[in-house]
Amino acid sequence: MKKTKKKKSIKKVLRKKPASRRKRSKKITLPSAILVFCVLIAASAAFLLSWKIVTLKRQETLINSPHNKTTSVQSTKTGNALYDNTVSQVIPEKGYHSKIHLGDSIVKLVENGVIDKQKFEDIYKQRGGLPTELKTVFTQSSTNPIVLTQNNATLYVNLLWPLGLSNYMTSNKQSPISGKDVGNYASTGGWNLGRQQNGGAYFNKFEIVKLTPDQEALVTKIAKNTYRPCCDNSTFFQDCNHGSALLGLMELGASQGLKEDKLYKEALAFNSFWFPDNYIQTALYFKVVKQTDWDKVNPKEILGKNYSSLSQWIKNVQTPIAKIPNLIPRAENGGSCGA
Repeated sequence: MKKTKKKKSIKKVLRKKPASRRKRSKKITLPSAILVFCVLIAASAAFLLSWKIVTLKRQETLINSPHNKTTSVQSTKTGNALYDNTVSQVIPEKGYHSKIHLGDSIVKLVENGVIDKQKFEDIYKQRGGLPTELKTVFTQSSTNPIVLTQNNATLYVNLLWPLGLSNYMTSNKQSPISGKDVGNYASTGGWNLGRQQNGGAYFNKFEIVKLTPDQEALVTKIAKNTYRPCCDNSTFFQDCNHGSALLGLMELGASQGLKEDKLYKEALAFNSFWFPDNYIQTALYFKVVKQTDWDKVNPKEILGKNYSSLSQWIKNVQTPIAKIPNLIPRAENGGSCGA
């Protein structure tokens, strides 16, 4: 009998062991889970911190490196390789070789009195005279593609301004400047190089550049979706000289067979020469923050409201890059809305 009781006692002990182990296991599981969770949180925080440090160092390297890998510069003007490389891409020293030519548009503007040849030439006598390639622009048609440079960019504003202002498009009847106040905008009241004292007299009046219905629709579409960083208005709302000039450029390009993507490219190039400070900063933003070279950006995106209207440019470009030290050594001259 004693042996039997002993066996039962042993069996009871054996049966209790697994239960005891299970109980002990339950006590360990919760603290272990908490510990593992804390370790994971710490690891995640460390990873995010190191990623941020690496990103900042990468930005600093891009800004200060004398040998930027994505572009090659033989010489710099400021000692800041990234900045100088960017300037050379946005406003090339040798100029932008456009696909668009003036044709007989300037000749027709003179014939219709929108440009007074003598008034125009008198202004440029005070500025050193017209460049050789444009000395006959008022009397002869030209099929030579425009070469836009820092020296002649303002001149092309003044040549294209009256074109965008006066060229007829059916859609211009819905333009925000159309109506009784047509002469009270910078683009109209500011144009005094025609026979009339106020350019409002010429708004949407002459068929200087003939457009097919499809071409006009394309110009109107792009004009409504492109902006300039001197205000918050689209190109279709041509309330200043740059708006009228860009519209005139688009009309010329469309009439010469350029498709949508090419017209956006042309518009961005001209806007860049007219507002160099803004677009140099935009190019730096895309390079440093978005890791995208200027020649890889989508012109349609850049010319949209987010990056080319004044208020959104300040919010989306100027404000964030101002926080990056040593990025902009100096400011370029921006465009002004006068002849």
